Amino acid sequence: MVVVGCSRFRSLLIAGLALVVHLPPVTAQDAETGLATVPVALADLPRIYRLDGVAEATSRTTVSAQTAGRVIEVRFDVDDYVQAGDLIVRIDDSEQQAAVDQARANLRAASVGRQDAESEFTRIRGVFERQAVSQAEMDAASNALKRARAAEQAAGAALDQARQQLSYTEVRAPYNGIVTERLVEVGETVSPGRRLMTGLSLDSMRVAVDVPQNLVGAIRSERKAQAQIAGRWILVEDLTVFPVADPRSDTFTVRLRLPDNVTDVFPGMYVKVGFLSGTQTGLVIPLASVVMRSEVVGVYVVDAGGQVFFRQVRLGSPAGPDHVTVLSGLAEGEQLAVDPVAAGILLKAQRRAALEQG
Repeated sequence: MVVVGCSRFRSLLIAGLALVVHLPPVTAQDAETGLATVPVALADLPRIYRLDGVAEATSRTTVSAQTAGRVIEVRFDVDDYVQAGDLIVRIDDSEQQAAVDQARANLRAASVGRQDAESEFTRIRGVFERQAVSQAEMDAASNALKRARAAEQAAGAALDQARQQLSYTEVRAPYNGIVTERLVEVGETVSPGRRLMTGLSLDSMRVAVDVPQNLVGAIRSERKAQAQIAGRWILVEDLTVFPVADPRSDTFTVRLRLPDNVTDVFPGMYVKVGFLSGTQTGLVIPLASVVMRSEVVGVYVVDAGGQVFFRQVRLGSPAGPDHVTVLSGLAEGEQLAVDPVAAGILLKAQRRAALEQG
């Protein structure tokens, strides 16, 4: 039998400690049986500590009124999807529009006053240069011009403020999201600070986990975790460890920001989270070598003499997309048949041959 060493297999595992282990097949051809075999490898694997967390939205906002008035339109309700900038609530703008018109008229009057002051200042300055008026009259004209310019600036600022109040009558969504609460009805009179609508964004989600304090040191140093979303594990590297422990439970809150492209996760859902907390030694075999017989999980072992045996094993956690850890039933260096179907046929043939010889 040709035996393949495990050093290359082990080095590949060590290089893949970032929670997901990607391993190419390491096979050999058994000289006696012709079966393709792979050795059971003892490798350093990530030690994962699994906990349950709760998903929450990174952006959750309650939109409030910024001006007073009567609500004349509410365009969205609970569970409606809104886009950033969509008009969600409209407030009667009669009072605000009147304030804009008044401020605009005040600005026109101030502009006329400033133009008159400039003309008077120019006339007085010309006469003053011919020494036909006193210094006091010149100073009075200069001060009048300054007051006119300041009045025009104040009128412009008042117009800007009135326009801003007018814009507040159209309440718009601050970001893409889903409405979770509708807190106002058409016909109600609102004032600044009155809550109108609550929503959250599903574009950016995070998971909050209570972690035992004996794991916090490893989590701070490794800063890697994985979250199970819709049956698949997603690598998370954006971790925030709260600096204060809860004295009642001796736990620290750790917050994991999920990648922006993650879907199928909603606020309040329980999410399984795995934290990387060092490495541990374990046996690893290819998933292709595992066979299921009713409720029995096993593999086909090929010994040094070319004999095939069915061995029951107990499997552990996955080690990448194509491999799995073994908790019991195998030893390092044992050769496994990569093709269980071919190994099963050969095992039956060997048993028949043994019966015939017996």
